[in-house]
Amino acid sequence: MKIKNKKAIAIALFALASYTASAQNKTGLHILKSHIINSPGGWDYVTVDAPNQKIYVSHGTQVNILSTATGDSIGVIPNTNGVHGIALVPALNKGYTSNGRDNTCSAFDLKTNALIATIPVGTNPDAIFYDDFSKKVYAFNGRSSDASVIDPATDKVLATVPLGGKPETGVSDGKGKIFVNSETTNEVIAIDAATYKVIARYKITDGDEPSGLAIDRATNRLFVGCGGNQTLVVIDAGNGKNLAKFHIGDCDGVAFDPELKLAYTSNNEGTISVIKEINANKFAFVENINTEKGARTIGIDVLTHHLFLPTAKLEAVAPTATNANPRPKMVPGTFHVIEVGK
Repeated sequence: MKIKNKKAIAIALFALASYTASAQNKTGLHILKSHIINSPGGWDYVTVDAPNQKIYVSHGTQVNILSTATGDSIGVIPNTNGVHGIALVPALNKGYTSNGRDNTCSAFDLKTNALIATIPVGTNPDAIFYDDFSKKVYAFNGRSSDASVIDPATDKVLATVPLGGKPETGVSDGKGKIFVNSETTNEVIAIDAATYKVIARYKITDGDEPSGLAIDRATNRLFVGCGGNQTLVVIDAGNGKNLAKFHIGDCDGVAFDPELKLAYTSNNEGTISVIKEINANKFAFVENINTEKGARTIGIDVLTHHLFLPTAKLEAVAPTATNANPRPKMVPGTFHVIEVGK
């Protein structure tokens, strides 16, 4: 078949970049263990502290802390109403939670888990992370469509950054730029970490409802998981160019292993999609790994290369006149964290 125009050539090359699974070795990853957490409530992000062998799991009105070595429960951070995410600032011995229902962030002691401060932020803080370059904590507020920049040295909000769309996950390039998904505008927004100003908006050409986000700082590549159309899009963080796309699942989270050069998307239907970064401009789909239904967020231990995904047994809820597609209900007592490795 002859390709007659430049547009067709570009489409063919784009497809070729996304269709090299047969050339890639399988990872050998599978479910190793399930770690039970005996408390009620929904869940969202999970954060892994690899050097200290801890997993922080958001869960309803608290954060459960597990040991990566044993899976045992080793602590609880209470009174985090509607908690979504957890950010860690090891140099100051502090952690931060985003409390969606209270419009606050909690600062806590990493050794004792004791509350240090409660910080008012925007409306419905969701994703949260620590930028090790600027040494600031960013809380992304879903309903007020902005970011609260917290100084962990003082536990004060230094700036509020209007984003013009509903923010999801944020990451840093480690050189002065913050990137965050905008779910409602299908963009990745770039923020200057020095001025707290939006400096670029990268359109996600073939992605819908971006949620999960990870970065390879070495190659300056963003891995954007779009649950709206089950697509992972790879973007050049320097200029916003869309480099590759892959069909995945109903993704909410993305993790990246900088040593293995593997991107992982956690998909609500019960899989992890694995994409290999061959070099800065070449990527390949590797495989789908079976997990469990509902395991839609993901954390990575970059030392052991294990993955952690919270979920529970779910049962269907009958539709009503006001809600045609209700969320499934968690079966009480079934919440757990899946550990995936070799």
